[in-house]
Amino acid sequence: MRITDIICNDKMTLSFEVFPPKKETSYESVKAATEQIAEIKPAFMSVTYGAGGGTSEYTLSIAKNLKDKYNVPMLAHLTCVSSSKATVSNMIEKLKENGITNVMALRGDLTPELENSDRSTWDYRYAVDLIHELKSKGDFCIGAACYPEMHPESECQKEDIKYLKEKVDAGVDFLTTQMIFDNNLFFNFMYKIREAGITVPVLPGIMPITNKNQVERAIKLSGAFMPQRFKAMVDKFGSSAATMKQAGIAYATDQIIDLYANGITNVHVYSMNKPDIAKGIYDNLSDILWKTF
Repeated sequence: MRITDIICNDKMTLSFEVFPPKKETSYESVKAATEQIAEIKPAFMSVTYGAGGGTSEYTLSIAKNLKDKYNVPMLAHLTCVSSSKATVSNMIEKLKENGITNVMALRGDLTPELENSDRSTWDYRYAVDLIHELKSKGDFCIGAACYPEMHPESECQKEDIKYLKEKVDAGVDFLTTQMIFDNNLFFNFMYKIREAGITVPVLPGIMPITNKNQVERAIKLSGAFMPQRFKAMVDKFGSSAATMKQAGIAYATDQIIDLYANGITNVHVYSMNKPDIAKGIYDNLSDILWKTF
């Protein structure tokens, strides 16, 4: 099923992102965790590609397993980083062979080695290059990323939105935001991109912070603004694993309810391969999900 067929209605949905193992020895434990999340029956699940594209084979394997075993619609990530035209062409054919029709086209995170490399030699420098390739090679439902607080490498938000529109005009069917902790930033971003003529569906990305140590990494990855009430939560409950976990699930749930209440019907959760956290959020929304209001 295409992601756009799922999200283009008035029903409240929740989807989850998982990531493949970094090495073969942890494959079975990661597979088990993703299966437990699939058992919740989310609207769809996405599987990341890994920094530098190093886990691409596992991405496909995890996605195929969840699709075949649990009938959960899957969204497979594909990145420009370290990808040649040959490897991308090969991956596209494998996606087709395995019935994966939804693809998230990304530039990808840069490893320290790639940050210092000559990017002019890359076959794909930007996500828009990958989007053109996907459009030319098959009938994929294509997603792309967006940054409500501006991409870290952009000079200003106006420039960032201009490049985002280029991706959408190239054939993107929907967008998913980087993690947000303040919904007002998302609503403001939506106003600006609609004014710029970007009309595709946008899924806000929610990251449940259930461990104090996650905060620094979250800021590094997305440059996300941390509102005062979030900082107060971490300060109050961060010293205890159990209380921080409960508070983090509650904070994420509260964000999602606020989004639903303000007209956003589809939310994507960065679940970090943690079934208990995914289930905690899903259970908190059990009487809301799949309803039309």
